[in-house]
Amino acid sequence: MQPDTPPRYRKIAIAACFGTFIEWYDFLTFATLATTFAQIFFPPDDAVRGLLQSLATFGMGMVVRPLGAAIFGSLGDRHGRRAVFIATVGLMAVATFAVGLLPTYAQVGGLATALLLALRLLQGLAMGGEIGGANVYLAEHAPPATRGAWTSVLQWMGTLGILVSTAQVVLLQSWLSPAEFLAWGWRIPFLFSAILLLFSLKARLALHESPVFEELRASRRIAPAPLRECFADRRTLGRMALLFCCLSAGGSLLFFSSQVYAPIFLKTVLHMEPVLAGRLSLIVTLSLFPLVFAAGWLSDRVGRRPVQLAGLTLGALGLLPVFAALPLYAAEPMTVVALLLVPALAVALVTGPQTATLSELFPTRTRYTAVGLPHNLAAGWIGGLSPFMVAWIGERSGDPLYGLAYPAAWLLVALAAGFFFLPETRGTDLNR
Repeated sequence: MQPDTPPRYRKIAIAACFGTFIEWYDFLTFATLATTFAQIFFPPDDAVRGLLQSLATFGMGMVVRPLGAAIFGSLGDRHGRRAVFIATVGLMAVATFAVGLLPTYAQVGGLATALLLALRLLQGLAMGGEIGGANVYLAEHAPPATRGAWTSVLQWMGTLGILVSTAQVVLLQSWLSPAEFLAWGWRIPFLFSAILLLFSLKARLALHESPVFEELRASRRIAPAPLRECFADRRTLGRMALLFCCLSAGGSLLFFSSQVYAPIFLKTVLHMEPVLAGRLSLIVTLSLFPLVFAAGWLSDRVGRRPVQLAGLTLGALGLLPVFAALPLYAAEPMTVVALLLVPALAVALVTGPQTATLSELFPTRTRYTAVGLPHNLAAGWIGGLSPFMVAWIGERSGDPLYGLAYPAAWLLVALAAGFFFLPETRGTDLNR
């Protein structure tokens, strides 16, 4: 297989990444509005309980991601990557648009909560099929010598999704009164997804099938039951377990702690004005663009393993001290930003080389399934539930910092697993 030229690969990356951006935008708009949804879709008599229920609903979308990965991953390994891309982005956009049309708790009571949860589950299914496929698709097109740098751009999409959704909410909250935002302004980001869907479908329809998969199909080596084959092969199963407890768990915990829970912490623990908290979060989010690419570039030169282990070390040792220091400097916005840049750097070091590493760990015939299932299990069940777990433990203990022991402990597990078992995969031939 000849790798794509840089100009052609740029077109492929833009088309593939745009759809992933839409899915992250849709998915994370919910997280950005977690505190608002606590007032709109849940009983108004207990603010803390409402926030926990809102975060739990966000987490349920993450819980079903592995099911989406199993369904769409199997389809991607048997029928190709392209068709799955179109199906997942369509499902996500329809579910997100429907959120913008929902009645509120004040209008229909618990039915509003149930409908919100149902749509959240559909979002999770679509997201589960998207993430693994996008990783595989880009890696199978990338030039081997610069695979880390070229594929790192996919990791921008979560950051870009947060950036756009957060910026949109900050602008709406700046332009509208609190009453107007609660009454109807919160619907705008969800309804806006209909416009994004049109662009996304156009980009996805222009994609060609992965050349690695085309060669697999031409040689008639397609796995008839990819999921069963993954569990039957001990090497593949062992690497799926490593992916689950190391890279995917560590990367998702750092991402959700840095990009999802941190803004909630600023607003609910530090009682920072929502607009200011949003602006500070945007600054930290913007830093991820150069940091993620630099980490991917560095992994092409020194290897994936040392870069990712450095990120896991920084996250495991730095997460608790950073959040413990935030209340001490709540009146100094730039110091708050500087502190939050520490977990952001850890995110970049782990996720920058991640797209390349995930595909390099597995053979072509079961790659979509082998990447998608453990990655979504970790991102959904460990990372996705972490904002709820952190808030719940903090509420039960009476100290928000106690809740952060949850991601910190998992990061130590991820670091230990990576130190002892993570292989170096730089330069791996993906056509195998």
